[in-house]
Amino acid sequence: MALPPDKAPAEKTSPDKDKSRKSEAGSQDTFMREVDDALRQDQMEGFFKNFGLPLIAAVVLGLGGLGGYLWWQNSQEEAADERGEQFIVALDTLEAENLDGAYDKLAPVIEASGTASASAAQLLRAGIALERNQPDDAAMIYTAVAEDEAAPQPFRDLATVRYVAANFEDMKPQEVIDRLAVLAVPGNAWFGVAGEMVGMAYLEQDKNDLAGPLFASIARDDELPESLRGRARQLAGLLGVDALDDVVGEKDDDSIDPKAAPDAAAPADKK
Repeated sequence: MALPPDKAPAEKTSPDKDKSRKSEAGSQDTFMREVDDALRQDQMEGFFKNFGLPLIAAVVLGLGGLGGYLWWQNSQEEAADERGEQFIVALDTLEAENLDGAYDKLAPVIEASGTASASAAQLLRAGIALERNQPDDAAMIYTAVAEDEAAPQPFRDLATVRYVAANFEDMKPQEVIDRLAVLAVPGNAWFGVAGEMVGMAYLEQDKNDLAGPLFASIARDDELPESLRGRARQLAGLLGVDALDDVVGEKDDDSIDPKAAPDAAAPADKK
C-alpha cells in the first residue's frame, strides 16, 4: 500500500552529492572573487590611466612647494639673525664713538629693505648724520623711512617725529601741523612729543584757542613724562586754560573737621 505524499520518506542524499554541491558553491565564490578583483584592477588601471600623471604631478609640486617654503623660512631666520649681529656690531662701534665706522657697518642691514631691522638701521644712520652736523642727510633719511610703505608703521611715525623735531625751526607752522596732526591725539604713542610741537605751531599762528586745550590734554596725561607735562601745564596756564584735574582730597583718619568739632579748633578759655 502506497503512503500519502506527505508521509513519504525524505529523499536521502549521498555523501558524494553533498561534496559535489559544496565544491560547486566554493567554485562560484572563488569565481566571484576573481571577477571582483579583476573589476577593481580594471577600475584602478582606468583611474591611473586618466588621472595618474596629474595626481603624481600635484603631489610632486606640493612636496616641492613645502620644501621650498621650509627652505625660505629657514633662510629668512638665518638672514634675520645675521642682520641682528651686524646691527649689534654697529651699536658697539657707535658706543666707541666711531661715528664713521658705525655708519658704514649699517649698510648691510639697510640692504634688507622693508624689514624692521633695515628701518631701525636707517633711523640710526640719520641720528649719526645729525651728530656729524649733516642735517640734510638726516632729513633725507627720515623722509625715506616715513614714506616707505613697506616699513613698519611705528618706525615710519618715529621718522616723521624725528624729522619735524630736527627741522622745526626751518618749517612753516602749517607744515608742522600737517605732518603731526594724526599723531598729536590722545592715546597715540607719540601724543606728547607730537602734541607739544603742534601746540607750538598753533602759537606761532596765534591760534591760542587750539593750543591751550592741546597743552592741557598733554598735562593731564598720566602716561607722559612729568617734565613734558610740567611744560604743557605752564603753557596751558599762560593761555588761560586750567590744566589741573579737580582733586578731591581724602581725609586722614586723625584729621579734625573744624565744622564738626568747632570747640577743638577754638582756643581754650582762660580760667
